Amino acid sequence: MNEQHHSGNPPKIKQKSKPKTIVNSLTCATLEGVSAKVISVEATFTKGLPGFAVVGLASSDIQEAKERTKSALLTNDFVFPPLKITVNLSPSDIKKSGTHFDLSLALLIALNREVIGEEGLFVFGELGLDGRVKSSSLLFPLILSLKEQGLIQRAIVPKVAMGSLAHISGVDFIAVESLAEAIAILKAKDFAPYTELFSSPSESLMIANTSYYFEQVYRYDFGDVKGQGVAKRAALICASGMHNFLMEGNPGCGKSMIAKRLRSILPPVSESEILSIAKHQFLDGVEPDFTPKRPMRSPHHTATSASIFGGGSRIAKIGEVALAHHGILFFDELPHFGKMILEALREPLQDRRVHIARVNTKIEYEADIMFVAAQNPCPCGNLLSKVNSCRCSEVEIRRYQNRLSDPFLDRIDLFVVMQEVASSDTAGVTSSQMHQQVRDAFIAQMRRGQRTLNGKLSEEAIEQYCILSPEATQLLEGAIGRFGLSHRRIASVKKVARTIADLEGHCVIEKADLLEALSYRRRK
Repeated sequence: MNEQHHSGNPPKIKQKSKPKTIVNSLTCATLEGVSAKVISVEATFTKGLPGFAVVGLASSDIQEAKERTKSALLTNDFVFPPLKITVNLSPSDIKKSGTHFDLSLALLIALNREVIGEEGLFVFGELGLDGRVKSSSLLFPLILSLKEQGLIQRAIVPKVAMGSLAHISGVDFIAVESLAEAIAILKAKDFAPYTELFSSPSESLMIANTSYYFEQVYRYDFGDVKGQGVAKRAALICASGMHNFLMEGNPGCGKSMIAKRLRSILPPVSESEILSIAKHQFLDGVEPDFTPKRPMRSPHHTATSASIFGGGSRIAKIGEVALAHHGILFFDELPHFGKMILEALREPLQDRRVHIARVNTKIEYEADIMFVAAQNPCPCGNLLSKVNSCRCSEVEIRRYQNRLSDPFLDRIDLFVVMQEVASSDTAGVTSSQMHQQVRDAFIAQMRRGQRTLNGKLSEEAIEQYCILSPEATQLLEGAIGRFGLSHRRIASVKKVARTIADLEGHCVIEKADLLEALSYRRRK
């Protein structure tokens, strides 16, 4: 029997070399509420049965992008690789949606043999079947949110979207019209930014190196409102400090007229406020005009809670409160709104935010609003009339007035009882004159170093900016005991008095300023 002797190390088995797999990636983003989340779009191409899969909690509109991508590539003479293509949207635990992922997918496939390696370059765009790069309604909110978070410096975007995107400063946009143009840019690494910027509004103020814009267009003029001197004065104070305002009076006395004219005399807006307003309009599906005009929303009292605050069974949608961000939310016939709606309104009036909680998501919208409301004194409206008799019983009047709770009313700064219209009433101050006074008060507030207007001051800011003279301090101490003012009501009176002092050109709150502010308090 022959024995075989093995000495030394066993012979090495030569292994077949594996083909190198290139993992390319581009950067995109998705929206969670109004906040953008950065998404890395990764792609691998391996041998196997040809296929195209997109993973990473992609919505149906992203899954449909596979067909748009194939068509766009094939119609532009690009060969779709006969490989197994896997695209991952990372992080994989975030739900992604939007047609703006199309361009990223197509670029990764078209450049599958090359290493892209462009860090910090975002790519956005929807593809047409012929390879044209189209815009998306989510594009502006996405890029603005990324810019506000300091996450974006440059991006490839559709050229057709530059009319709105050019308003976002601080981002280098590479505008493309077609898929072929985007591929050529990535190959040549020629990232020349788009240079045609928007023209700023002509009327502006410069305060502490910040520009504020305004329009002097008065479609509805306060000069059309006859009489109602007290209500117009309260409207001036309301607009100057963005205070919450409630008018009570008989039908036809001018409550809605005053509310409608408030919008044209509101304070100037900064560039960031214009962009924030535009972002909310895009989320509502409205094309903004980027004018320095604050929004005004006036939902009907039959509107549902979801339409006013936002909501939805699966995806939370923006509501009227958030759409009034940096502007006016007007409730006509205030007591006719549902009790749950009025009580839920306390949170945005206090925190200037709307929170929407659903099983699968929690969303927060900014809602820095000025709340304006109008109501009749009783169900029939004639309780305060000197001509018409009231048809309501005491029980009906009490039930009508009890629809508004004290905690809700405590968040309103100015209360005015309107006078009946008389034949001797004449036109007084015009919108142009009132708007000039508002701008003067605005300049005083901004030069004082305030970050917000008087009506939105925090507790700490009230102590810092609402300085009372010795006589005014003594008057307030007496009023607290006499009228039983709550802590929130004291803060409200101080803020209103600060605005009156600004209108009168006073550095500190004088006794006369505080007396007028107390005259607008709610009388129980």
